[in-house]
Amino acid sequence: MGTWDIGPFDDDYLDSDLAVAAIAAAAIVTSQLPGGAAITSVYAPDFLLEGGRIELPDDVPALAVRALDRIVGDDSEWRELWEESGDGAPALATVEQIRTTIDATQDKR
Repeated sequence: MGTWDIGPFDDDYLDSDLAVAAIAAAAIVTSQLPGGAAITSVYAPDFLLEGGRIELPDDVPALAVRALDRIVGDDSEWRELWEESGDGAPALATVEQIRTTIDATQDKR
């Protein structure tokens, strides 16, 4: 939540702090799907590093895709910051990889 709005997502501009949390959540969603990459980051929750699982409601993968689309879309501070850095291609590729994995598992349902 930002000081400009009481909701977690502002209608006009997505704060980078919200974006990074959504990317992390989407990566966790991906790790729980068939064919998803295992979570290996030392920053991940310990229970996931130890092989723990999360029961995902059926609508969560689609919501993760919507969040990722918003993150790489217009009016996203995360995207703008990476573009300004001149080194955004790897970050965008990571988000696209997460999205592609989710899409692939949804096509099989």
